[in-house]
Amino acid sequence: MTAILPTYKRFEVRVKQAYGTKIEDIEGKQYLDFGSGIGVCNLGHRHPDVQSAIEEQLNHYWHVSNLYYNPIQEDVAKLLTTNSVADYVFFCNSGAEANEAAIKLARKATEKTKIITFKQSFHGRTFATMSATGQEKIQVGFGPMLETFVYVPYNDLNAVIDAIDDETAAVMLELVQGEGGVIPAEASFVRELEKICREKSVVLIIDEIQTGMGRTGKRFAYEHFGIKPDILTLAKGLGNGLPVGAMLANEKFYDVFGPGSHGSTFGGNPLAMAAAKAVLNIVFNEEFLNHVQIKSDYLRSMLLEKISDLPIVKSIRGKGLMLGIECTKDISELIPQFIQNGLLVLVAGPTVIRLLPPLTVSKKEIDEAVRVIRDVLVDYK
Repeated sequence: MTAILPTYKRFEVRVKQAYGTKIEDIEGKQYLDFGSGIGVCNLGHRHPDVQSAIEEQLNHYWHVSNLYYNPIQEDVAKLLTTNSVADYVFFCNSGAEANEAAIKLARKATEKTKIITFKQSFHGRTFATMSATGQEKIQVGFGPMLETFVYVPYNDLNAVIDAIDDETAAVMLELVQGEGGVIPAEASFVRELEKICREKSVVLIIDEIQTGMGRTGKRFAYEHFGIKPDILTLAKGLGNGLPVGAMLANEKFYDVFGPGSHGSTFGGNPLAMAAAKAVLNIVFNEEFLNHVQIKSDYLRSMLLEKISDLPIVKSIRGKGLMLGIECTKDISELIPQFIQNGLLVLVAGPTVIRLLPPLTVSKKEIDEAVRVIRDVLVDYK
């Protein structure tokens, strides 16, 4: 009997320890982790540099109020702004909180309330971010959503143009819809969308909670498109397992959030900052990112070679080490089979297998994962 509310459909894996790309259960069975804690452990479990940084910070202090200067926050903020188009950072604890901050900042800066998001998007589970999410299954049972969010079809520029009016504060966009099916944005759509936002004085918010921190082979996914978002949100891979989120904004927003207008008691926690600093020093290295791209190309090519001919496989899509295998039928029954065969994967809707391996994954581990995927899919009737 558990004392935990059943908010998750848990699988029969009882974790004892984790290291690198492997998770070990209490019975000693090992699993190759191609979910990375849902895109969190981008450097694998217990990366030595991250663990060492956390242990060092533990010996200094764990928490002080944000009413005082915390030098390690400044270090992390500088790394983020130096390596992005942003100028300032607000630290929080999660992706949902980062998106909440972005929504509040855009509304306060523009004095407008309408925000355009996209069907099949996912932005979080707080009330505002749930309202921003373009999936009814996330919203069902909670009563009326906030009415100032409007959902339009993904990759449809004309739909965005039609939705923009005098009350539009922002457009909020994932460059790869993760929970919505691992659907990449089209380059022409993203570039034209940026132009429209500039012409209409609409804030462009890019949700990089799952696509950021090297996941797509760039520091941030927006770099693939040559655009400059006004606001950027991060979490997941930023702390490699420690809870941390961040909202990044350009200089024109500096005076919008004055003292008392927004905050987070645990935002910028020193232990989370120590982890984030270690992560950034690794992930923002060009050689590291080049290796991510090489491995992502290899994973995609192996999937195309080994499984694209199977009747159940409809398409293989994504960007970097964020890939989806779209199937012709419901794959929920397959997940326990992957687990039984020692591979942990994710779903993105009823028919998409989502792969988010650590960015440190080896080619040998990719080969192992692809072999298991093929074995399971071949036998699925």
